[in-house]
Amino acid sequence: MLEIRDIKTSYGKIAALKGVSLDIRDGGLTCLLGPNGAGKTTLIWTIAGILKAQSGSIKMGGDELAGLKAHQIVEKGVVTVPENRLVFPEMTVTDNLIAGAFSRRKEKGGVSEDLEAVLERFPRLRERATQEAGTLSGGEQQMLAVGRALMARPKILLMDEPSTGLAPIIVEEIFEIIGQLRDEGRTIFLVEQNANLALDYADHFYLLEQGQVTFGGDPGEVDHDELIARAYLGARKAS
Repeated sequence: MLEIRDIKTSYGKIAALKGVSLDIRDGGLTCLLGPNGAGKTTLIWTIAGILKAQSGSIKMGGDELAGLKAHQIVEKGVVTVPENRLVFPEMTVTDNLIAGAFSRRKEKGGVSEDLEAVLERFPRLRERATQEAGTLSGGEQQMLAVGRALMARPKILLMDEPSTGLAPIIVEEIFEIIGQLRDEGRTIFLVEQNANLALDYADHFYLLEQGQVTFGGDPGEVDHDELIARAYLGARKAS
């Protein structure tokens, strides 16, 4: 679905991504693991067009996305669920969801049907449809952020740290939603600190260290404990 080749992104003179290459597979959940500062969010922002890559290629179905503006990438079907939700706090739940369909503003129909489908998926959002989004709990705001992204009819969902700041029981609920989306055949690229939980849901994963992909594979093929130690503690088993 998405082919990322030799992407380099910098903040001034500081290189954050040093030639990242990976594939986001169609109809599955691809997970990106790595310690803080590895460049995971930078990669999400680069794919989404929020940051501009200095070099490299990002292709979806043969179309080049690198160099497009963020709104153009959304129109292509690549939609982000950002870290910390970033809902519009003074807008109602309903208005937040409708805002997610902005890229479809030229369509004659379908938005109201999709709004109903999102509210059907998230009953708590229906109950709070007229509330300001800033009054919702963290878990409800995360549901709203996912629902808002779905309103754009994404071909690929980029999800950046969806468990951040949430209680463990809510994290499990959010991952159940992510699992449902995966089982529906949606293509998801997930950046997540909770490696154990992410690997339980992932079809494929990559490890990012210091701006470079150092490992990739299927979760069933690796020792999870060893992988997590490597990803977050820099530890490796002696050969």
